[in-house]
Amino acid sequence: MADPHPPPAFFNPYAVAIDHEVAIALLADMHVRKAIERGEFDNLPGSGKPLPMPDRYDPDWWLKNLVKRERLVVLPPSIELRREDAALDERLDEIWVEDDVRHEIEEFNRRVLRGRYQAPAGPPLVTMPRDVDETVAAWAERRAARAAEARAAAAADTTQKKPPRRRRFRRWPR
Repeated sequence: MADPHPPPAFFNPYAVAIDHEVAIALLADMHVRKAIERGEFDNLPGSGKPLPMPDRYDPDWWLKNLVKRERLVVLPPSIELRREDAALDERLDEIWVEDDVRHEIEEFNRRVLRGRYQAPAGPPLVTMPRDVDETVAAWAERRAARAAEARAAAAADTTQKKPPRRRRFRRWPR
């Protein structure tokens, strides 16, 4: 016996009511399928490896992943001030103006004094404030030494260089 209602030869998309969310989901699915067929998802980093999922629910999972991914280090204030003290001279050497150097040293001293008056959170604070005038004098000496080295290197380069060749221009006949 033949079917009394044969299916239409083609599907009419306007015959079915689809809301916007379903249409967007279908469109996104279609684009993903085409990208898979083109091979755009082949050889992605981490393919074939399990997702890093926590064993139990942790409300700070995103913060821990951020710290791990960005390799952030959160240290107690005493250790952070020790690191700043060790790197302060290098940071000062990048500054050109004496007033800015003094300001940087004063800011460092403020952080050290603030750390001394706070309750210790970790190892004891052994970093001492720096004498502004002594540190500025040491900065000026290092700067003068670097300038002298640069002048000596420039003088050595000029004695070893050959004089530039003269260019000869040819006149074209008119």
